[in-house]
Order: sequence, then structure tokens, then C-alpha cells
Amino acid sequence: MNAKDDTLTDTPLVLSEVPVARSAMLIRRPVSEVFAAFVDPAVTSKFWFTRGSGRLEPGVTVTWHWDMYRFSTQARTIELEPDRLILVEWIAGESSTRIEWRFFPRPDQTTFVSITNSGIAGSADEVSQHAIASTEGFTFVLAGAKAYLEHGIELNLVADRFPDGLANPPDAEAV
Repeated sequence: MNAKDDTLTDTPLVLSEVPVARSAMLIRRPVSEVFAAFVDPAVTSKFWFTRGSGRLEPGVTVTWHWDMYRFSTQARTIELEPDRLILVEWIAGESSTRIEWRFFPRPDQTTFVSITNSGIAGSADEVSQHAIASTEGFTFVLAGAKAYLEHGIELNLVADRFPDGLANPPDAEAV
């Protein structure tokens, strides 16, 4: 890449694996509390979406709403192992992807949470851009969950990422 204008040089960019989004963080709360926060929309709405139509349960489809963006999507729970795993399929853009949460209890009553978003479709550029944006988004989700579960603070990270709406993202270089 040319550092001056971020364009590719003579060397072609080749992907050897399909990109996925990954984010992870330690949350200083017991695993049962952290797991419940992602299953129960009354809690999840404190750090991610605005509201959800119901709790995550195996085989059940719920709707998650981000009212500030006038956006909603459906998520179908494929697998749910209490305090260990949540696997959902949701519509992301024009296709569905899978989101997997893994919960790792630690001896000091803290929980390490990892989120992976996979199954992204499109061209190499589209898949890469989606994976980068999804990694950013799930990092906000985990940071918001950490603040809320550890300190009871609602940071509004997801809402504040696009203060003028999804159709009008701020230009970070112009700020």
C-alpha cells in the first residue's frame, strides 16, 4: 500500500481465508450473569439494541430493534448452552450470517467473552469490509456490556457510533 493515498501497489492482495469478525473481552462478573445479559433483551437493551421481542431460546426467532436507526433484524437461535454458548443466525445486509458467543468462566468469578461473526457473503472486498465493520460493532457491544455489568453505566456506544443515522455516517477524517 502506498502510505500517501492508501492505494494498492503492484503486489496483488490475495486472501487465503474468508475473513470473519472477532472480538473478545474480560467482564468482571460471574458467567451466569454475563450469559443472562446476552439472552435477556431487558438487559441487552442497556448496551446493544434498543429492544428485543423475547429471550433467546433454541429454535426461536426474535426481532432486535435499533430504534435510533429505524432498523431491525431477526435472529434465530440455533444453539444455546447455558453459561457456555449462544449461536444465532441473523440477517446482516442482504444475507444471513452467524454470531457465536462463547463464555469462559474464570476462577476469580470473572468471565471471558468472545464473539465471532462468520458466514459473510460477497466479494473479497465486501466480505473484508463487513468483517471489519462487524468487529468494530461487536467491540462496542462488549465494551458497553462491560461498563453496564461491572458499573451499571449505560455508555450508549452503539447509538453514538452514528449520531446522524446509518445513512449519514460521520467522516472520521473530517472531524
